[in-house]
Amino acid sequence: MSRLLSIMLLCVMATYASQIPVAKSELRSFSQSVGTNAKVIQLSDAQQSIMSLLSGHIEHYFVQVGQNVKSGDKIARIDSIALSQMSSEYLSLTSQLKDLENNYRATKDLYDQGLISTRELNIQTMQRSAMRSSKETLKSQLATLGIDASKLTKATSSYILKAHSSGKVAQILQPLHSVVNENSAIVNIIQNRAFYIKAYLPLKYASNIKIGQKLVAFREDKSQIITHVSRVLPELDETTQRIVVLSAIDSKYDNLYLNEYLKATLFFSNATEHVAVKKSALSFFNNEWVVFTPLDGADVVEHNEHEGHGCADDLPKKDLDHRSHKVDRAIEHDNHDGHNHDEHDEHDEHDEHDEHAGHDEHQDEEVLFDIRVVELVVEDEEFVAVRGLEAGERYVSDKSYYVKSMMLKSSLGGHGH
Repeated sequence: MSRLLSIMLLCVMATYASQIPVAKSELRSFSQSVGTNAKVIQLSDAQQSIMSLLSGHIEHYFVQVGQNVKSGDKIARIDSIALSQMSSEYLSLTSQLKDLENNYRATKDLYDQGLISTRELNIQTMQRSAMRSSKETLKSQLATLGIDASKLTKATSSYILKAHSSGKVAQILQPLHSVVNENSAIVNIIQNRAFYIKAYLPLKYASNIKIGQKLVAFREDKSQIITHVSRVLPELDETTQRIVVLSAIDSKYDNLYLNEYLKATLFFSNATEHVAVKKSALSFFNNEWVVFTPLDGADVVEHNEHEGHGCADDLPKKDLDHRSHKVDRAIEHDNHDGHNHDEHDEHDEHDEHDEHAGHDEHQDEEVLFDIRVVELVVEDEEFVAVRGLEAGERYVSDKSYYVKSMMLKSSLGGHGH
């Protein structure tokens, strides 16, 4: 079986040897950083409750949980007896005030002719002012409910509750057709861009943290959330005994979930230049971080971000068929081991031939890569600064696990025994 695995490994290596991408190490600017755990939160003042302004009965909801709304969008229609009374009183005051204005003008004419006393005129003046005040009060209350009193022609009991700001409906607090009181919370809305990343940092970094520093959070789908520190809380987290840092999310991100746990990196120093390689180039080999560098003659592909690195389909079909045939033969041989001694003898000569073929193939698949032990200095979202490489040196920028497999196979002698 070990011989079979060796042959199969040779096939895999042969398939991918010409596809290993190579790039050149380069000088890049890095800020000192620290990795940390974080989660998505929302501050209490970022959530808004839309209140019922009158007691009444919820007739209809215009929104659903999770729906985005803008300021002024309809939330619910409420039927209220109190509104019916207010609108009816407003119409009544409008009619009474019209009659009172006519009476006042007639009284004023009589006063000007000296036919009535000042006292009688003052009584009418005060009555007119009080009625005007009552009407304006009702007009203002109706306006708060979104009702234009000047357009009222009859009493109404129905009013529309509207959103006061943009956001997403987080919760509908009252069931449809339920009776609510004045100032009852109807719907909770999470305001847009109200999410924060809450990160936990060791106390030793207390003097390094400053408002405005960049913090990058990494999601499970490999996407990144760019934030900047907005607050450093004055108390340590009781559970972790770490500094709590809040960073504001700069842009709108879809599908953010409260209490979503993330990995994050905080960058907190001035930029300095270091020799850098892609993170995908790093491999842990013999308990050390290493980067593989191609020797002269290694069959590699210079890395180009705008071009693909090729695939197994790029190999000539006859080569793939040849390797597949070798694997099939190895499997067939392995399945017959121990079943029939005579049959085994019958294949001795054939197996001996395969051993020489495997040895020759190992020679053809000579590993042409060097192992360079590196020291990690600092990292950003895509690159890591290292000591152990010079700027401009070629290195395996991706698929380093293929090279590592070749190295391990080579260290075992290449025969799988």
